[in-house]
Amino acid sequence: MIYSILKFITFVICFMLSIYACSCLEFEKFCKVQFHGKVITLMFILSFVLAYLMTQAIFELTIYNGFGG
Repeated sequence: MIYSILKFITFVICFMLSIYACSCLEFEKFCKVQFHGKVITLMFILSFVLAYLMTQAIFELTIYNGFGG
């Protein structure tokens, strides 16, 4: 139970960090689409994927290897 809560909190923190990091990129110039909603959707999906990968990397390097207590 505590492991699931810790993993969820870590994912939320990583998701906020990845949204912050992706917001500096100008996807409008890269994609050249007319609808701004598509760019926001792309940024959301990329942030979600980055957050998942960051969470898995953090837990692989700490908890899974016995460094988490």
